[in-house]
Order: sequence, then C-alpha cells, then structure tokens
Amino acid sequence: MSSTPIGYVTSISGDSITASVAPNIDLPSIGEMVRIESDTAIAFGLISDMEIPKPSMPPSPADAKIMSIDLLGEKLSAPGPGDIPGFQRGVSRFPVLGSEVEMVGQEELAEIYARPDKPCFVVGALAQEQKLPAYIMTDALLGKHFAILGTTGSGKSCSLTVILKSILDSHPCGHIILIDPHNEYSSAFKKRAECLSPDSLKLPYWLLNFEETVEIYCSKEPAARNIEAGILKDAILTAKLAWGSQEVDVNTLTVDTPVPYKLSDMVHRIDEMMGQLGKPEQLAPYMRLKTRLDNLRNDRRYAFMFGNVALRDNMAYLLSKLMRIPNEGKPVSIFDLSGVPSEIVDVMVSLLCRTIFDLAVWGHRHDPIPILIVCEEAHRYVPFDRSSGFEPTRRALEQIAKEGRKYGVSLGLITQRPSELSETILSQCNTMFSLRMSNERDQMFVQRTLPQSSSSLLKSLPSLRNQEAIVVGEGVNFPTRIRFHELAASELPESNTASFAKNWQEDRFDGNHIQYALKRWRTQSRSS
Repeated sequence: MSSTPIGYVTSISGDSITASVAPNIDLPSIGEMVRIESDTAIAFGLISDMEIPKPSMPPSPADAKIMSIDLLGEKLSAPGPGDIPGFQRGVSRFPVLGSEVEMVGQEELAEIYARPDKPCFVVGALAQEQKLPAYIMTDALLGKHFAILGTTGSGKSCSLTVILKSILDSHPCGHIILIDPHNEYSSAFKKRAECLSPDSLKLPYWLLNFEETVEIYCSKEPAARNIEAGILKDAILTAKLAWGSQEVDVNTLTVDTPVPYKLSDMVHRIDEMMGQLGKPEQLAPYMRLKTRLDNLRNDRRYAFMFGNVALRDNMAYLLSKLMRIPNEGKPVSIFDLSGVPSEIVDVMVSLLCRTIFDLAVWGHRHDPIPILIVCEEAHRYVPFDRSSGFEPTRRALEQIAKEGRKYGVSLGLITQRPSELSETILSQCNTMFSLRMSNERDQMFVQRTLPQSSSSLLKSLPSLRNQEAIVVGEGVNFPTRIRFHELAASELPESNTASFAKNWQEDRFDGNHIQYALKRWRTQSRSS
C-alpha cells in the first residue's frame, strides 16, 4: 500500500512515537489510525495528541507541527515459523526514525477490524468508518466479565440492551439474570424475558445464609449484634435439625446449609434458652430477636420472604425459574427490585448472586451451565469505600469476579459513577464499554484501570456522542470507538425521566394524582 505521507517519525519511546507533520496536507484528527511501515513489519497506532511547539503570532499554516501516536499492533511483512500472520496486538518490531507515517485506508481497516475467527456478535459500527461492523467476541466478553461505564444520560441502559439482544440473536439459548433496581428493562425485552419480582418469585427466608440472616434479624450496634448472632445461630441450627429432611445428612448440616426450617421451631428454641436464664436483665437480646421476627412477619413489604404459610423445599423450582433452566424461549430473567424495601435490597442482591455462584460451584465442574449476572447500579452494592455497603454482597460479587469464570458464571457491571465502584471488582472486568464521561474523577479512575495503550481513545470520553463508546479489552481485537445500533422505540428501556418542558406547559395535575400515590404508598403496592 502506498499513499501520501502525513508525517515522519522523529522519536520513539516505549509504546508511543512522535512524528513531525508533513507540510501542505489535510491535518488528521485525534483518534484516527495511522500506519508506519518498515522492512519487517507495519506498525499501527492511534493519534493521541497534536501540537504546534513554537507557534508564530498569530499561528501560521507554515508553523511546524508534531503529533503523538500510541502504538497498538502490527502486521509482519514476512511471518516466520511461530509468527502470527495478519494483524496482531502488540508491537515486536518497532519503526525506525524517519519512517513515513500514513493514514490507514478502508481496506486495511476492514482487515484489522475483520470478523474474528471465534464466536462473536455485532453491536454496531466503527465510529471512524460507519460501513464497518463492530464485532465483540462472545467467550472473551462473558468468560472474563465486562463493565458499562458512563455518566447519567449517556445511554448505558440502551447500550446494555443492544449488547444483550445482540448476544441472544447469535446465541438464543442463553441464561441471563438482570438485576433491575428501577424496573427499566421489561419493556425492552418483552417476550424474551421472564419478569420476576418478590411478589411473583417468593424467596423464602431459609435461603439466606447466616450472615444475611444476621443483617435482617439483629441489631446494628456491634456489641448487641454479636450477642444476638450467637443466640440466632443456635436457634437456626436447632430448627434445621428439627426439619429432618431425608436429603440432608445431619452430620454435615451447618447453619448455612440451604434447607427449610420452621420459624416456630426457631422461636421455640429461643424460648428454651430464655428459660435457662436466671436474671431478667439477660433476657433483652432474646426479646429483641423475637420482637424483630414478629415485626418482619407482620410487615407487608417482607411478605415475599416471610408470607408463605406452607413450608416446602422448593429450592430447585426457584433456581430453575430464576436461571431460566430450561429457558423456554425466555433467556432473560429480569429481577425487579423496585418494590423491595431499601434496607433489604443489599441482602436480596447478596442472596441472588451468592446462590447462583454456590449452585455453579456444586454443579457439574466439567459441564457447567454458563450464566450471566448483570448488576445495574453496581456502585450501590460494591462501593469503593469498604466501610460502606453490605459486606456479604461485596463478598459475593468479588467471588464471582475472581473465580466465576472457572464455573461458568459471568458478571456484567453497569454504573454511572465508576470512581465510587470497588476498584478490585472493576479491575476483574476484562472488557470495558466506556460511554460519555464528564466527571474528571471518573475519567481518571477509568484510565487507571485500563491499559496505557488506550489513553488516546480515553481522552475523547467527554466528547463522545450518544450511542458511542470506547471499547477496550479482551472482547475486541483492538481498542475501538464504536457507535451502537439504533433501537426501535418499542425496544427502548424505560428511563422514566419526567419532561419538565412538557408537563409544565399547563396546570393538568389534580388531587387524583395525590390520592393514587397515597393508595399505593399505604398498601406498599407497586402495581398500577
């Protein structure tokens, strides 16, 4: 390939080079791809900076200009034994000083961004060349986790919808659990999703492990919590032993074993322990536990957990429905948390994630059921500050992030505040979709977690348009700026953003709106 040079290499440093810009050319743009050919290879890179080091006053077209280029990959001219033919990431043979810098043509772009020879799907087109599709490799994306980052209003929900629909178009027998805190996605997936809520999928209290149970039952004050937790552990273990399931070996039964038990048996054991005490002042922690239990059983908001009259071991049914096994044409399970009390949302997320991971761990190691857990507003559950949030939720998600790929459990994190998300978990996401990001702290946080070779693309984060993203990591052959497919109006998630301009045009609200809200508020009902 031969074209007019746009510049010449003047310095080489690690994975970047500097080039002087040739005179009398149409100046390239930041983020465009260039090629530098040598005797043994063609190196490819992205323009990251442009500068006039000594501008005249006023600046003149004749002023000398320089550009910085981040090297990203190469294509060997004569591959030898063991070399990879065609384009590959990384540079093993660097250009020499004085080498010509040329723009990459459409044919070479098509070769670089060609369909991978691995299972993949299309999410949109290259922002640089709209005629070329943007491919994402399925196993690399899901096997090593991914994250979608961007400020509010940048299109995270639409981007996630495009990604999941594209995956399912190519792989229709998937198993996806989407944790939806605001009931946005049921309108986007419609018949392809099973929409679950605490009302439609009863999650019994006995599915909770001991740490989650303590969070619900016990006091927040550490000293009181420690005493109550000891009482609770004895009572739960006694109640589980009393259940007497034939499928459970009493010799291996622990307080965390997921088997049913009767609350009445647990209360009876608490009463027994109270009867053994000699001083009235020692009764306080026992009474607090019983009072808390009574409050939970009588609180309508917790009916999904404590409202079942009949006690039965339906764990297999619950997991099958949650994980869509079999998926029966509905590969997505949307778990709507909008109706869950805020103080128990963390416990619910912990329960869901931990249960799915435990099932994968104890399942067929050599024939796992691959499943994707998508966690919207992930910064709520795994915050950067370890003293915030619910520790069991953090532990469950960290375990999936670190070990999930061994058992076929993938994690997708969605957040508008990456700087408030656990850096430990974000660093385990090997593919990042970074949408528009205006907060400088968030930008710096994202740049810290991504490879240095992506810096030229990441500098454009504040200026990305809607539906555009920088994709970096294992899911793509090359760091890429992409434009997502446009969704039809009927496929859009419900953002529920009120239009002030429209609703403030006339005085159309009356007391019926207040009465409607009060009725739902007092009955704790989310249904219309």
